[in-house]
Amino acid sequence: MDWILWFDANWFNATDREFARQVLQRGIAALYFVAFLSTLNQFPALLGEHGLLPVPRYLERAAQSGQRPRPTLFTRWRYTDRRLRAMCWTGLAVSALLVAGLPQTGPPWVPMAAFLLLWGLYMSIVNVGHTFYGFGWEMLLLEAGFLAAFLGSNRVPPPAPIMLLAIWLVFRLEFGAGMIKIRGGREWRDFTALYYHHETQPMPGPLSRQAHLLPKPLHRVEVAGNHFAQLVVPFLLFAPQPVASIAAGVIVVTQLWLIATGNFAWLNWMAIVLAFSAVSDRVAHSVFPVIPLGQEAGAESPLWWVVLVSAVTVLLLVLSYRPLLNLFSRHQLMNAAFNRWQLVNAYGAFGTVTKERIEIIVEGTLDADPDNTAEWREYGFKGKPGDVRRIPRQWAPYHLRLDWLMWFLPLRSVHERWFHVFLSRLLAADPAVLRLLREDPFAGERPAWVRARAFLYRFATRAEFRETGQRWIRTPLGEVVPPVSRGWDR
Repeated sequence: MDWILWFDANWFNATDREFARQVLQRGIAALYFVAFLSTLNQFPALLGEHGLLPVPRYLERAAQSGQRPRPTLFTRWRYTDRRLRAMCWTGLAVSALLVAGLPQTGPPWVPMAAFLLLWGLYMSIVNVGHTFYGFGWEMLLLEAGFLAAFLGSNRVPPPAPIMLLAIWLVFRLEFGAGMIKIRGGREWRDFTALYYHHETQPMPGPLSRQAHLLPKPLHRVEVAGNHFAQLVVPFLLFAPQPVASIAAGVIVVTQLWLIATGNFAWLNWMAIVLAFSAVSDRVAHSVFPVIPLGQEAGAESPLWWVVLVSAVTVLLLVLSYRPLLNLFSRHQLMNAAFNRWQLVNAYGAFGTVTKERIEIIVEGTLDADPDNTAEWREYGFKGKPGDVRRIPRQWAPYHLRLDWLMWFLPLRSVHERWFHVFLSRLLAADPAVLRLLREDPFAGERPAWVRARAFLYRFATRAEFRETGQRWIRTPLGEVVPPVSRGWDR
């Protein structure tokens, strides 16, 4: 009977998905709020008019190269930090209203317009963010926001085609990540990936060390559970109830474990929100009786709404062709967009796991001579490891973009342009850049020299922690950027 409720006598209405719709709309809106807040706090210093990689210069180079720019309002209106902040404040206000459920009380075009506004504003930001916005969860948020625009309002039943497309999105997210791992590093196939991952992931959380210190047999169970959750469970999302709801519950539990043991911005939270698209009101009510049952009969969907949602469904199904082929391709792409609007994308993460953790530590000194007698002081970052005694904080779903890029430096090159500019801004004691850090060891004073050193980090064993009080053990590997002074990067 639950399967019949999924496709009501009116095929368009998913009358047993009202709870799922509420979770999708409010959850996606909440993550947009976090994304706009992160952008408001970090974008000007990273990419603003005087940022590390200024957007005006990026747009100018793109225009000179003759490349067709991705859709962004900043090609129509010149970028300014003031306009960027206005977009962020608008996004924060609209997403807050959606979380509160106010637009959903009107006709279906009202929440549709609100979500399309969020989608357009954030796409305008992502498409000029290049290095600092090149993460898979950016396109995931864009795709989810576009889809949420067509979930309707409280005045119409949840549209079955859009609920199915939401399941298709979480399927691609989970199954794509599973296939990337199977095709990737051997450590996923021999079940040893979790011997390293908790220690070497980009931004550990407060429980990452405890997870890393679990017995190795449990790490192998973790990998097996991951393969089951990503390679088998996604297919069950399309099964009749209550199987689909149980499959969604498995995804939620596995994502909560990832949230507890790491910081991956809003990636895991979005997976949880999207998984609810497969949860029926009856199953939700049976687990939590406070959740009301869906209405068996109610307002009809107006014809214009049925036609619009049907057209969007056809569009997204057509755009699904290449992502579907990609899932089963031997040359599977990870976190790839197949169109300029970043709709129906390919997802995946951690096809290989880094075996060692190398951290770039930035230091400065006030001494005139940067020799071995100089007093070097370490800059503290908010999220990335530094102080060996400090417990890593839980930041997700908030995204610390500078800290994430610092993790990539040893894997790429410390000579990336943004990092050289970053060092120059530290020499100038730039207030906007210093606000991105947890600790400025010079309290706003300009250092005479800065340098970057590489360290090998590993989690301390329980015995080492009892002896030293250190949560990390680090070994110096040498200088990667020798001492530099003001004007060195001109």
